[in-house]
Amino acid sequence: MEQAYFHSVTLDQEKCKGCTNCIKHCPTEAIRVRGGKAAIIKERCIDCGECLRVCPYHAKKAVTDTLECLSAFKYKIALPAPSMYGQFGPSFSRERIIAALKKLGFDDVYEVARAAEIVTHASEYYMKNKAIRKPVISSACPAVVRLIQVRFPNLIDNLIRIDSPMEIAAVLSKQEAHEKTGIPIEDMGVFFISPCAAKVTSVKAPYENKISHVDRVLAMKDVFLPLLEIMKKQKGKIQEEFSLSSAIGVAWAGTGGESAALGEGRRIAVHGIKNINDILEQAVQESLDNIDFIEALACPEGCLGGPLTVENPFIAKVNLQNEVEKIKKNREHKVQSVENVDEFIWKSTVEYRPIMKLDDDMVKALEKMQMIDDLTEGLPGLDCGACGAPSCRALAEDIVREYAKETDCIFKLREKVSDIANQLHQIEELKG
Repeated sequence: MEQAYFHSVTLDQEKCKGCTNCIKHCPTEAIRVRGGKAAIIKERCIDCGECLRVCPYHAKKAVTDTLECLSAFKYKIALPAPSMYGQFGPSFSRERIIAALKKLGFDDVYEVARAAEIVTHASEYYMKNKAIRKPVISSACPAVVRLIQVRFPNLIDNLIRIDSPMEIAAVLSKQEAHEKTGIPIEDMGVFFISPCAAKVTSVKAPYENKISHVDRVLAMKDVFLPLLEIMKKQKGKIQEEFSLSSAIGVAWAGTGGESAALGEGRRIAVHGIKNINDILEQAVQESLDNIDFIEALACPEGCLGGPLTVENPFIAKVNLQNEVEKIKKNREHKVQSVENVDEFIWKSTVEYRPIMKLDDDMVKALEKMQMIDDLTEGLPGLDCGACGAPSCRALAEDIVREYAKETDCIFKLREKVSDIANQLHQIEELKG
């Protein structure tokens, strides 16, 4: 069974200053500040990493694995996300990066970009089914899938039911390594090098209610410097032969890469969690009937802007484009494909995760909903965040759930203090 609420994004209480910056940016209102410290509501968190970006005190962190974990496996396979190629400048080619990964301690490297090509092929096949719901929404970004689970359950059936490039790469890399070396698959460890915390969560607690084929997840920022040091010492041309992906797979790292690879139909590429919230709202309202496919990536500039990356996403985008253009110019790599795409179609589906369930009893739940509405009407409606909740309505919900009190609102507290002062004044007048 899925670990119900595992999250890579965690809070360091000692570093938190209670500044309320994070509560204003969380797309699912998963953070509160109480007693001068932030707290993450696990049921609401989608591990998008927005709080990692905006916390000025670095009190939010992503729990990932370390390079020391390599020793736990006989045969180690690195799965670099395509966004890794954007982290290094033009003097560090893809071949040099992959060769450096082997020097770092991996026995083999399998590009996730190769699996992205397979997903592209499978998506083209999937989109030909006239019975699927439009617009089809990419399921490659786990933060977006979880956002749909908790806020847009009506769109669950719009998700494309195809495994992510990471998962497909994990399966195929082990198969390929086994055929090449004869080493049993159970002795192999697959390490995904991730640009984001959401991928960590999708490995530890997969949203399709299955077991991930990835064994460990490393943060891209944790391998960046070791790789850079190795590459600085590299001399001459890389002689080793690699099975490298085409430009199609590498381009997946940036926004528009996945949708552009599909080729047909009306497609839009949306990046940034706020923009995705807005476009999903439109999809729920059925105002996107003329759109066939939505590529949705929670991070700005797609995976290039992941919270576990190093380079500025705009510079990383240029770096990636240079690599893509170089691949296209050389035309040296064939597009990866498979004969049977059905093996990568989900055998189960994601489930709705209600975050607004007020009571198991429907009558009581409706009563509490009315209480929330009434309380919200009585609050100032400024959504200032001073109470520790992201909005006045969120505070009203917290009050009904008995997590907060009305006087947590500074305006309500001021009213109460004023009332008490007036009462004391009237008592003094009576005494006089």
